[in-house]
Amino acid sequence: MQELTTPSARLRSAGDWHHDGPLLHSAAVEEAFARRVDALAVDGAACPLPGSGRTAERFDTLSAVAREDLCVARLVEGHLDAVAILAELGGEGVGPGQYWGVWAAEPPGSGLTATRSADGWVLNGLKKYCSGAHSCTHALVTAKAEDGRRLFAVRTGRPSAPFTAAEAGPGTRAGCRPVADTWQAVGMAGSDSPDIRFTEVPAVPVGGVEAYVRRPGFHHGGVGVAACWYGGAQAVAQALFERAEGRDDPFVDAHAGAVDLRLHTAGTALLRAAAEIDADPQDRGDTAALRALRVRSLVAEVCADVLDHVGRALGAGPLCHDGRHARAAADLAVYIRQHHAERDLAALGAMVTRGAGADR
Repeated sequence: MQELTTPSARLRSAGDWHHDGPLLHSAAVEEAFARRVDALAVDGAACPLPGSGRTAERFDTLSAVAREDLCVARLVEGHLDAVAILAELGGEGVGPGQYWGVWAAEPPGSGLTATRSADGWVLNGLKKYCSGAHSCTHALVTAKAEDGRRLFAVRTGRPSAPFTAAEAGPGTRAGCRPVADTWQAVGMAGSDSPDIRFTEVPAVPVGGVEAYVRRPGFHHGGVGVAACWYGGAQAVAQALFERAEGRDDPFVDAHAGAVDLRLHTAGTALLRAAAEIDADPQDRGDTAALRALRVRSLVAEVCADVLDHVGRALGAGPLCHDGRHARAAADLAVYIRQHHAERDLAALGAMVTRGAGADR
């Protein structure tokens, strides 16, 4: 697991992921996403399944993509998560030329409903935060059925004609279409995560009721997201390390040392998590949820600290004149908000003091 153990000096010279030039726009993100997935499909061993004995390599792959571009990493992580979920829950495998997303966010408000008919299941409603809405050919989506929450596989058709807000209500023509103007993000803009309106969309159930969240891989996948955050923090730190190399400034050096310490801590935590997942992939020790909360909380805090130290050390200059750095910082600030801050810390505190996984 070379990347996660690489010291800052090695990171500063890692020319395989540091590139100058214009920012990736949405079309380029889609192209990069497809290229990455196609390459992984050709060399299936390049990204092993979690718990396969090579989870550290999986986290390396995710971190490496994130160092180059977090929006691409968000889409690649979703595709690889879908591959793992289908393998765990007995769904059909992912075929050549397919690009999958996992659309399982369930914020307050309207969501998807699943109805069983003589011809099979259909989905209706609005799904929020659908990353890769215009580039995914297929998706795994959560929806509420009569017997509880289920996971379904759908073919999206790679929709290109979005609904307007006025058209997005019930009664629109059948299909799976994004709602215009529902993704206004600056950070992570290229992840293309608008709401999608489902109207009579055929769906295939994957696993049983609540199977998506009850499987051990749900928590293993959460650690994989933290590996993406980690790669994003490395990308943000690059500008600081380059500045420290170019001048003798004890204050810049102090910030560089603080960032190196935090990145080392996050990398070590991911390495340990990978080893623990491989040692107990089915979570017979009931530690997967605790592990995921710890690692995600730690890495999210590391990312926030890296953003703070780099900003304090370098000032506004790189944010205003270095497009790649500005995008990396903006993307990372948005992406780590998948961590639920004090809510996740409260869940962690309750688990270690009163839960079944307490191990103080």
